[in-house]
Amino acid sequence: MRKNILKAPFVKEMCMTTANMYRIGWDERNGGNVSYLLDEKEVSKYLNLNKVIRRIPTGFEAKELIGKIFIVTGRGKYFKNVEYSPETNLGIVRIANDGTTAELLWGFEGGGVFTSEFPAHMMSHIARLKVDPENRVVIHTHPTHTLAMNFIHDLDEKKFTHTLWEMCTECIAVFPEGVGVLPWMLCGTNSIGEATANKMKDFRVVVWGMHGVYGAGKDLDETFGLIETVEKAAQIYVLTCNRPRINTIKDEQMQELAEYFKVNYRKDFLNL
Repeated sequence: MRKNILKAPFVKEMCMTTANMYRIGWDERNGGNVSYLLDEKEVSKYLNLNKVIRRIPTGFEAKELIGKIFIVTGRGKYFKNVEYSPETNLGIVRIANDGTTAELLWGFEGGGVFTSEFPAHMMSHIARLKVDPENRVVIHTHPTHTLAMNFIHDLDEKKFTHTLWEMCTECIAVFPEGVGVLPWMLCGTNSIGEATANKMKDFRVVVWGMHGVYGAGKDLDETFGLIETVEKAAQIYVLTCNRPRINTIKDEQMQELAEYFKVNYRKDFLNL
């Protein structure tokens, strides 16, 4: 006998994470989307994997992900509603053998479909899995201060990263590879998905200019925490950027931090 899908850890985690992101103001209205690569054996405890509810075209080809199962947020859905009606706002899909179709195994009740950013998510999953097979989560969100920083700071990867690293002692240890940055691009297209995936080869956080960020990690906690750290640093920058800076973390100190924590940091992003 299969277990209740609503009690599955991955469903409960999605509900908790999306609720947190809404409550702290990162995902207004239907902004933001999340996808999480699941373990087939774990999903089979809750669902009959031979029962396909319907098939949904993905709009791109993802041969590398054939047979992979994802839980993903729905198109036009509000994060504030996920915890109250997960079966409507979330869906569990499997990439079909043709690589261009997703098989709905659960959720999206009432005719819903996955987020319009689904191709961008899948492209990012492909890129991150090649770097680290344990990277299973992709989050797109609109963290307020990181977005505000886009309008007053040079959108250059080295400069943007360097400023964030200066804001909090932990930053170079949490995202030692820095952050990737893209200029403003039309969202919901394969073009922005391809550009993001290309950045994901080198970065776990990619800034979408004047829009938000994409973050990747091993689980929902790690990915949320990664973006949260970037956002905290951006908040400190926004609070201090118009005031005289009396103190700062020097490049030599950031280097000392990175080497103490034994992280593989971008040395070329420091001015040594």
